[in-house]
Amino acid sequence: MTSEITLFVNPTAGRGRGAHAAQPAASALRDAGFSVRTVLGEDADDALRRAREAVAGGTGALIAVGGDGMMSLALQAVAGTTIPLGVVAVGTGNDFARALGLPIRDPAAAGRLAAQALKGGTAREIDLGRVGERWFGSVLASGFDSRVNDRGNRMRWVGGRFKYDLAILAELAAFKPIPYRVGLDGGPVREIEATLIAVGNGTTYGGGMRICADAVMDDGLFDVTVVGDCSRTTLLKVFPRVYRGTHLDHPKVTVHRVSSIELAAVGVTAYADGERLGALPLTAHCVPGAVRVLVPAPPAGPSAGISAGI
Repeated sequence: MTSEITLFVNPTAGRGRGAHAAQPAASALRDAGFSVRTVLGEDADDALRRAREAVAGGTGALIAVGGDGMMSLALQAVAGTTIPLGVVAVGTGNDFARALGLPIRDPAAAGRLAAQALKGGTAREIDLGRVGERWFGSVLASGFDSRVNDRGNRMRWVGGRFKYDLAILAELAAFKPIPYRVGLDGGPVREIEATLIAVGNGTTYGGGMRICADAVMDDGLFDVTVVGDCSRTTLLKVFPRVYRGTHLDHPKVTVHRVSSIELAAVGVTAYADGERLGALPLTAHCVPGAVRVLVPAPPAGPSAGISAGI
């Protein structure tokens, strides 16, 4: 393991928290004896190019500082390699870190954790979703939730969480079930009507909404949550339960555990890790052990999903 590691920073994450978070995270890593090189980019494409160069150059780890968008960008650089990923979660949603039980909005603690994991020579191998050449770590959203994202992104005149509350109300007013074509694990394609279909490698999206509450990140399978063709009234009753994960018990909700899924629907955009993926149709595959993430050391004794020798 090289002692030089790369800090991959989004200075705009969490309304400026990214820029402030880089320093305490870097200090914690340097205090542990690591040489830290910081990577920024003029834009997302430039940042990703620089991160990939660091990975190809054999950096000891790529430590991403920011929100879920930054974690998504970092995954594109480290997925399928032996370079471990560290997470300093200081964004708005932080669902990737939340699913892994990592510190949130505590960059010094996240830096210390990454340093300890590197020194201990351990990392957790987790699965990732893949659509074409794009990787995702948490949830791929399509349907009502992705339309809320679409509408919220168009609302330039209002910011913050309130923007998405308004977008939800607007989408509810226009809501009707979506005709989908769905294929699971290469089986026959079925036509269904649904409110939304979420493909979960992780458990949450939207800053803690437990849409795929029982998903496990190293079981080689997606948890696919299908919210059926419910009415506006039913949707209003079911949607708040997503924060606790109790919506999975509702008769209009079904869960499928699969290694791949084909999704098609007219006029529906997919989002993965909160980032726009593109219009349906798409096929998503779960890739086992696609990335190694720096996590707290496991308890003494054997533990699945922990590998030595970073």
